[in-house]
Amino acid sequence: MSLLIISLFVIGYISITLEHPLKLDKTVSALLMATVLWAIIALGFNQGWLSIIDYHGNVFNMLQGDEVVQKLGFQNNLMHHFSKAGEILFFLIGAMTIVEIIDLHRGFDIIKGAIKTTSKIKLLWTLGILAFFLSAVIDNLTTIIILITLLTKLIPKHEYRVWYASLLVIAANAGGAWSPIGDVTTTMLWIDQKVTAVGLAEYVIIPSILCFVVPFIMASRMKAFKGETIRKVNIVDTASERLLSSKKMLYVGLGAILFVPIFKGVTGLPPYIGMLFSLAIVWLVSEYVKPVKNFNKRVNHQYSTHKALSRVEFASVLFFLGILLAVSALESLQFGSINGESVGTLRYAAESLSAFLPNMDIVIVSLGLLSAVLDNVPLVAASMAMYDFPRDASAWHFIAYCAGTGGSLLVIGSAAGVAAMGMEKINFMWYLKNITLLAFAGFMAGAITFILMEHFVR
Repeated sequence: MSLLIISLFVIGYISITLEHPLKLDKTVSALLMATVLWAIIALGFNQGWLSIIDYHGNVFNMLQGDEVVQKLGFQNNLMHHFSKAGEILFFLIGAMTIVEIIDLHRGFDIIKGAIKTTSKIKLLWTLGILAFFLSAVIDNLTTIIILITLLTKLIPKHEYRVWYASLLVIAANAGGAWSPIGDVTTTMLWIDQKVTAVGLAEYVIIPSILCFVVPFIMASRMKAFKGETIRKVNIVDTASERLLSSKKMLYVGLGAILFVPIFKGVTGLPPYIGMLFSLAIVWLVSEYVKPVKNFNKRVNHQYSTHKALSRVEFASVLFFLGILLAVSALESLQFGSINGESVGTLRYAAESLSAFLPNMDIVIVSLGLLSAVLDNVPLVAASMAMYDFPRDASAWHFIAYCAGTGGSLLVIGSAAGVAAMGMEKINFMWYLKNITLLAFAGFMAGAITFILMEHFVR
């Protein structure tokens, strides 16, 4: 039965990877995978055919000990995993809602209007730096959507715009890797107390900068970024698009998100409490600001938080839930024992992988390369269940870097890349031919730098 469960997990994982060829939303695959795995585990457990292992290492089996105690152990274990997934999901819902509130009030138009240069090379670096730091605050996917929308106003020709969009994917993924709120994977590591916000930024920011800078230096020598770009005046001027509340909601929203790590540091409460507090503050401010002169309550719904909530991608939230529950199913299934200690499936896999590749740095770099093909969320979720390093161990920081930036190697390797691919119709083979080598150079530059820092600076 254990092999059946593992096989179903692999099939589900492949279905997620082949989302586009199968024309099947990956959320469907993730939810089916999670619920079917837990259902089979429950049936097998109730019949005494398999054992589960909880987060304390306790083993439960219906044929061993009191039946009520065994069932309670199973239920408590499931609730533990569900609550850990819930922490991540409520954090993401809060962050996504704040971003949507800012967007409703056209706060990001303030950023768009600040870019005046027509030099292609200056524009490349301006947008790259903006993507790098903006993604550390609002996440890499949202950053790409905002900046590609801006690109259509700055670069009229599609043949040049795809170059910028592709480079921005690299910058956004690199920027999200060093911030606990910049990428789903770093948020997962932070909420699960694998890393601290300060530790993550301290050790990952330099490799992330190199991951961003090296490809941009190489790209600066290319023909696509030579000369000037021509703009249409009536398209560039975005001042008329702004609302009276645009600047206020931009500053309040970004400030609220940045306040979350401070809230956690001061109160010691989990990050999702801080994010919900920040959402409440932004929601409160949005209730009283006036987007336009002579503000009429009849149009209030256009700028309300209720509308922002309706724009949140809850399909993505459910996808994360499915992935986290599916991984927790494998984590809970007892697969064997190591040195006389019973372990779950993922812990067993981790020990086997470490025996095959005794160098942990190689294991993590391989994880980063895999994230270009496989979704980095389940990869990191599995890593969290497989390894038991102390908080802020270098391995967790390296996992955050590699999983966050490795997806840039292919256009389908990250949520930001998939968004750019859809918005700008970037061809998979074109990206592989023109961008992958640049992304790989940046990825390896950052990885080598991290390893050197680990051995000579720490």
